Amino acid sequence: MKLKTKYILFLAILHLTCLVMSYFIFKENKLIFLLTEVFIIISIIISLSLYKQLIAPLTYLRQGISAIKDKDFNVKFLLTGKKEVDELVDVYNRMIDELRTERTKQQEQHFFLEKLVQTSPTGIIILDYDGQIKQINPKATEILADNPDLLENQLQGMKTGSSKTLRTNGLHTYKIQKSRFIDRGFERIFIMLEEVTAEIFAAEKGVYSKVIRMMAHEVNNTVGPVNSIINTALSQQHLWLDAGDLPLKNAMKVAIDRNQNLNVFMRNFADLVKLPEANRKKTDLIALIRSVSELMYYPANEKNIAITTELHNAPYFIFADVEQMEQALINIVKNAIEAIGDTGSIKITLDQSQRTLTISDTGKGISQQDTEQLFSPFFSTKKDGQGIGLTLVREILLNHGFEFSLKTVKPNDTQFEIKLTP
Repeated sequence: MKLKTKYILFLAILHLTCLVMSYFIFKENKLIFLLTEVFIIISIIISLSLYKQLIAPLTYLRQGISAIKDKDFNVKFLLTGKKEVDELVDVYNRMIDELRTERTKQQEQHFFLEKLVQTSPTGIIILDYDGQIKQINPKATEILADNPDLLENQLQGMKTGSSKTLRTNGLHTYKIQKSRFIDRGFERIFIMLEEVTAEIFAAEKGVYSKVIRMMAHEVNNTVGPVNSIINTALSQQHLWLDAGDLPLKNAMKVAIDRNQNLNVFMRNFADLVKLPEANRKKTDLIALIRSVSELMYYPANEKNIAITTELHNAPYFIFADVEQMEQALINIVKNAIEAIGDTGSIKITLDQSQRTLTISDTGKGISQQDTEQLFSPFFSTKKDGQGIGLTLVREILLNHGFEFSLKTVKPNDTQFEIKLTP
């Protein structure tokens, strides 16, 4: 039974008892009986007034609790003029103001964090309590679209609070961080994917540029004087009158040739360091591809390798540095020839609708281990490779802002793909 009902029942029984008793006690004296009845009526009125004053705070409390349950922090009560009730009303109104202010602050922080996550240049993935993806921002979606197995392959066994660096396709480098936060008392995991490709490339270039300059300086300082001394000795005819000196003379000539080759070797490295900014002009890519195909025809034909093209007859213009793009395409085709070895084919395809240039070959392919190192300076899968061919290609294409990839899509089908962004 409710307190309100108990109170009313108590008042009814009490006053009814008083009425009955007053009747039996004062029924002989009508005046006293009437006075008694008036007193009882006044008592009932006072009791009802007290009831209203006592019940009003409970009513306020009930309405306030209902508003809080509904998370409606806009409900406030007016002062009644009664001190005790007004104290309760004042406490409730101040509490509601604090709750409303706190909720507004939390909503603003939530919207700010949500906006920050969605616009962040860092990929962010938030997992639910079961480890499933609950929320993912656009940057993370873009990264996973290019690397669908990234989470499955790289996060296995990765401890919370740790980080690692991963290079995919030998080109893009990502820093992966796995962290946690507390949500309603329970731990949840979030993952951050940050691309650090540009920073890594810049650091690599700074290191190998310094090494190459130092090597070139030492080689030039040595080769020049040595060749000068040898040429001077060879020009002294009186030193070579004896036929027995002929082997030494020939050896010295070989040494000069070797020094010249060493100069060429160092010049190749120097070209990588001194690569200028791309002088981009309107260029017919189809004419450029045909020119490279004709240039590489004889080296390919010697190894029984056919070079075919799938091109439109009409010109296709892009903005590029002709000399740099030509060098990049030559290096790509040359690598394809070397990857095939003997007997095979190279196909050059231009998809104008997708703005994609693909050079595919039927070589032995690239292992997963080598894929991650393909575009690293001085890395080569060839026995006598210098490791600068693909690095030069990388620098040229980055100079143009073209995205690219090199991977084996299936056995005997390795593709070098270039995205010809406007």
